[in-house]
Amino acid sequence: MNLSPRRIRCLQLMDIDVWVDRYAPPAAEQVVEDASADELEALRREVSVCTRCALHQGRTQTVFGVGDPHAHWLFIGEAPGAEEDRQGEPFVGRAGKLLNSMLEAMGLKREEVFICNIIKCRPPRNRDPRPEEAAECEPYLHRQIRLVQPKIILALGRIAAQNLLKVDTPIGRMRGRLYEFPEPRVPVVVTYHPAYLLRSPGEKRKVWQDLQSAMRIYKEQA
Repeated sequence: MNLSPRRIRCLQLMDIDVWVDRYAPPAAEQVVEDASADELEALRREVSVCTRCALHQGRTQTVFGVGDPHAHWLFIGEAPGAEEDRQGEPFVGRAGKLLNSMLEAMGLKREEVFICNIIKCRPPRNRDPRPEEAAECEPYLHRQIRLVQPKIILALGRIAAQNLLKVDTPIGRMRGRLYEFPEPRVPVVVTYHPAYLLRSPGEKRKVWQDLQSAMRIYKEQA
C-alpha cells in the first residue's frame, strides 16, 4: 500500500506501526517538501548577510521569519522591533504574546503557521519602514511566499497590507474585503496589527471578526 508522508506521520502519532519498503522510491510529496524547506533555509542565509539598504548598518541581526516551512497560514507584519532585533524572531514582545492569543483563539499554534515581516531589519527607533527599504526587501518576501505556499495570508497592520497589495487604502477600509496576492494566487485578509490593539484594546472585537472571516475563507480553500 502506498501511503503519503502526511498519512504516515498521522498513523505514527496514533502509535500505529507503519511498514515502509526501504527500497521504494521516496514519495514525490516528501521530495517537494524537503526541497522547499532547503530552499527556505538557503534564503534565510542569504537574508542574514543582506546589505541592500542602509538598515543593515544598525541591526543586531536580521529577522527572517519563524514557523512551519509548509504552513497553510502565513502572517505578515511590518518590521522588527528592538526585542525582535535582539532575538532574531518576529513578534516576541507584548505584541507577540497577543498574536499567540489570537492564534489560540483560531485553534492554531505558533509552530503550525509561518510568521514574518515586510522588511527583515529593524528601522531606527522603530520608525515606519520607508518605501525604498520595503522595495529592497520585497524580493525576499515574495520568495518566502512562493516557498511556503500558504493557503491564506493575514496582513497585520496598514504597512504590511499596503506594501503587500500595492495600495494606499486606509486599513479601516481594507478590513472586511477579500484581496488576493497575485503570484502564487493566495487570498489575503487584512486586519489590525497586534501592537495597535495594545494601544486600542477596544478594536479587538473587529480583529476577531477578521479572524473569523479568514477561517471561513480558509475552509473554502480546503
